[in-house]
Amino acid sequence: MDARGRRVLRGEHRMARFAVAMASLILAGASLACQGPPPDADRDERMGWWREARFGMFIHWGLYAIPAGEWGGTPAPGTGEWIQRNARIPADDYAALASRFNPRRFDARAWARLARDAGMKYLVITAKHHDGFCLFDSAATRYDVIDATPFGRDIVRELGEACREEGVRFGVYYSIWDWRHPDFRRDDGGLDRMPMYVAYMKAQLRELLTGDDAPAVVWFDGEWTEEWTEERGQDLYAFCRSISPRVIVNNRVSKARDGMAGFSSYRGAGDYHTPEQEIPARPPPGTDWETCMTMNDTWGYRDDDPNWKPAAALIRQLAEVAGKGGNFLLNVGPTGEGEIPAPSVERLRAIGRWLAVHGEAIHATSAGPFRRATWGHATVKGSTLYLLVTDWPRDGRLEVVGLRSRVLGARVLGGPEVETLAPRGPIRWPMLVLPIDPPDEAAGVIRLDLDGPADVEEPPITPGPGGELVLHAAAADLTGRGIRVERKADDIPNIGAWTDRDGSASWPVALGAGAYLVELELASTDGSAGSGYVVELGAARVEGVVPATGGWERFVAHAAGVVRLPAEGAGTVVVRARGELKHALMNLRRVTLTPVR
Repeated sequence: MDARGRRVLRGEHRMARFAVAMASLILAGASLACQGPPPDADRDERMGWWREARFGMFIHWGLYAIPAGEWGGTPAPGTGEWIQRNARIPADDYAALASRFNPRRFDARAWARLARDAGMKYLVITAKHHDGFCLFDSAATRYDVIDATPFGRDIVRELGEACREEGVRFGVYYSIWDWRHPDFRRDDGGLDRMPMYVAYMKAQLRELLTGDDAPAVVWFDGEWTEEWTEERGQDLYAFCRSISPRVIVNNRVSKARDGMAGFSSYRGAGDYHTPEQEIPARPPPGTDWETCMTMNDTWGYRDDDPNWKPAAALIRQLAEVAGKGGNFLLNVGPTGEGEIPAPSVERLRAIGRWLAVHGEAIHATSAGPFRRATWGHATVKGSTLYLLVTDWPRDGRLEVVGLRSRVLGARVLGGPEVETLAPRGPIRWPMLVLPIDPPDEAAGVIRLDLDGPADVEEPPITPGPGGELVLHAAAADLTGRGIRVERKADDIPNIGAWTDRDGSASWPVALGAGAYLVELELASTDGSAGSGYVVELGAARVEGVVPATGGWERFVAHAAGVVRLPAEGAGTVVVRARGELKHALMNLRRVTLTPVR
């Protein structure tokens, strides 16, 4: 039989499978309830590998890689994977891209090896994004890589096999929202078509999750639409785990998942939280969470997005995420030809080189014990404490403020042993004598072997040697809806999304009596400037109006005024809004209190 005959025969077999699958969907639509997930007494064991992984690769790839952010000769707004929606492309015109999807340069083994060499322990690919196109062979639709494209290869299966061969755990992203499927509709005239669509999803998830080589993770998305309900989310989570009891499912299966502001007080379905494009300021202890992040400004490939984060900034983000006990899922968006863009490869290789030296401070560690360390972040592993120093001390002296444990030994990873000076006289805490030059541009790591588990207290923030008190955004306690710590292009943390008039930022401090000039390093747009603020320290306070600085990323030093403290003591510096906001209060990078002589 020639190639044409084999293709026709394969098509006939698939049509038969398709008919059987559609019949099962119709029957399934009448009864969608499942018996619930299997008992989860072994949750810690099930989540064990994921908690140790700390670093993974996200892959956004599909038909949207072909237009690469442009339609009809015009750049489309937004990220690459949303081009169908944002460029208002008719469904049939967009679906026609499938006839051009022939990524001859796709090499599953090379992708898996790149992830492994970057120090990534797992990989998640978009098996189906919002456009409804499937990168796997599905009997439930012909809108997939086998039936609709000249490529005709099951990308999900090939990449899953390659990951297993390279020792990388494999996961699939699956969108609940589907722009193409006719049954994804809100209730209309008493006819609820969603049960049919849920049956369709379950048929595809059964295909993906059945077998010994089933994905280790299902990463849902698109749950925010009106059509999706919490009940359906709970049911879908239970269904996935009934098919594959050890699978790990993210919280976006659930309508009750947390928003960008932090973690929901109500935990819906799913095994872990998923903050997007942000690192939470204060994740609750013992919470499983994963930050997903792009390397530039898009998830799906755009050839007009050169805004790449430096490798050093990505390493510092990885260090912060691990220091807060989370995972870091870093995205790549391959081209329509099937290549991971060179800037992504360069950054992944740089991260891999850093992890080759410092990986013991990231993988299989737990969140560090420090909340307000000004030098960086920390992780722990048994009685070993790792200091991930992103702000290397210029004089080579690092006082580990708050550490009460005895240091038995210290060394720079990839470098020399470090002398430790015990607390004595003006030195209240262990003092490390470090090399003057940092061992790495992104972050140097110091390993401390302690006499037991890290024993740390959180003393108030005190002035530096010159008497100046500097309160950094990353060290603040935040209250209010939406307010969070974020980063601009220079990767310096700031407090942003300050749209809640009741939101506040605060820091515990200890100051001597006297007068202090209060300065805010802030940014604001012309449209948001003019909101009132107040800075309080006990009964002392200064008030002012936020000035326009020329943009949210243009930070300036703004003198708020002078506060006078009648007596030495501990207290709390609080910054909050005064009155109504015009839009957002400000972006705040730091507060500085300088003695007025």
